[in-house]
Amino acid sequence: MTTTPDPSTSALPGRPPVVDIATWRAAREELLVREKAHTREGDAIAAARRRLPMVEFDGSVEVVGADGPVPFLDLFQGRDELVVYQHMWHDGAPHQGQCEGCTNAAWHLKDAVYLNARGVSFAVLTTGRWEEVAPFVAFMGYTQPWYSVRDVPPPVGGDMGYVSCFLRDGDRTFLTYSTTGRGNEAFSATFGLLDMTPYGRGEAWEDNPEGWPEGNKPCWYWRSDADGNATWGPTSRPVPQWTRPGAGPVDTLGRRGPHR
Repeated sequence: MTTTPDPSTSALPGRPPVVDIATWRAAREELLVREKAHTREGDAIAAARRRLPMVEFDGSVEVVGADGPVPFLDLFQGRDELVVYQHMWHDGAPHQGQCEGCTNAAWHLKDAVYLNARGVSFAVLTTGRWEEVAPFVAFMGYTQPWYSVRDVPPPVGGDMGYVSCFLRDGDRTFLTYSTTGRGNEAFSATFGLLDMTPYGRGEAWEDNPEGWPEGNKPCWYWRSDADGNATWGPTSRPVPQWTRPGAGPVDTLGRRGPHR
């Protein structure tokens, strides 16, 4: 015989109230109204985004990739649209010293097949020298094309840490959109899923129920030690560097050690 827990005796300290399924469904339906309104507002913002004015620039400007210098136009791969992630870079830093946030973004889009199916190409740009960038890309196992845009003027070069979108019309190229900060979250499904979980992202800025676990600084979980503990210490590195197949510890010179 199945018994139904008594909510009055199963409440947990520092947690939302425990209720029966009918009460939960009513509260869920009430929240759903707000969620749908949020979705519709997002649709309206996307419609406005598609109506932004464009900036034309010289698409023949050269960037450096695995095949050497190529014109920026080649990044479209014959398609009309292009999305790029402009990856921050620290000159001379070992692999574990590169930006953990940018590593997070690049790791989440290792296959652009669904973008390609919609006529959109994808590439990662960075201001690092190609001779430094190439071994980092190989170490991380990235499969999407990377290019050095060192000394290339904006909108192809310039400030990094952005998602930018471009349009091609024959040999003419245009910047249509760019975003940074939390605007880059579109890259990572992880954020949306965490926002659905009971504890959320576990960051200090979140509005949580009284008694919820105390939050940490933003993005605290992007770097960890070899045991998976979040840390920003000298032995930490971007999380994917511990989990990618065949990865082992890397010393401060960037040399790979045995797999743990």
